Amino acid sequence: MAGHNKWSQIKRKKGALDAKRSKIFTRLIKEITVAVKEGGPDPEGNPRLRMAIQNSKSVNMPKDNIERAIKKGENTDSNYSEVTYEGYATNGVAVFIECATDNINRTVQNLRTIFNKYDGSLGTNGSLEFIFDRKGVFVIKLSPVQLPDEDEFILEMIDAGAEEVEFEEECITIYCAMEDFGQLQKKVESMHLEVENAELQRLPKTTVTLELEPLQKVLRFIDTLEDDDDVQKVYHNLDLNEELLAKLES
Repeated sequence: MAGHNKWSQIKRKKGALDAKRSKIFTRLIKEITVAVKEGGPDPEGNPRLRMAIQNSKSVNMPKDNIERAIKKGENTDSNYSEVTYEGYATNGVAVFIECATDNINRTVQNLRTIFNKYDGSLGTNGSLEFIFDRKGVFVIKLSPVQLPDEDEFILEMIDAGAEEVEFEEECITIYCAMEDFGQLQKKVESMHLEVENAELQRLPKTTVTLELEPLQKVLRFIDTLEDDDDVQKVYHNLDLNEELLAKLES
């Protein structure tokens, strides 16, 4: 799971850049709306909605925005479809895209235009199954919550379905199989831990390393995908090592 850990670290290091370009509130509102459509407006009986609300609070989304998103989900006129797309950027970088859209034709056309502009290729669904694993990822803030002994905590998490637990300076990252996500979510909630983020992610099994110039082109491509209103999440298998991150930030 070392590759998964590295991926998590990379995402956080790049988080400041992501926050500037991503329409975070818009995407979380869509997630809440879809969650309500799927499982109803009561967070107690709808784990997906509960998770979406928690993630919204962690980025300081106002309570009024959350409540409006829930009401929107109850409105029968609101009709988002969840769709995924797969393809390759230049230099063999795999890209997996999750969307929430009310117009699939528009979404496909927009994505095809972006892929063509950056010399990528939009593939068929299932073509990247061998590259990405879908895993539950929980990021827990270390303070001000007082946690038990590391070994004891790890054992508790494993009993609840965790595959790996990684302690870092300011947080703990917990990984689990997709099917164990709900069980682990209940365990984390029962311990009243401060959750920074909890979601299902697509983690790369293998990564691609690029030199700075082609890397910058692929990152521009990913940025453009993320800026599309219908796109919720973009996953890729770029290896952003410490040296490259330093060059990108300079």
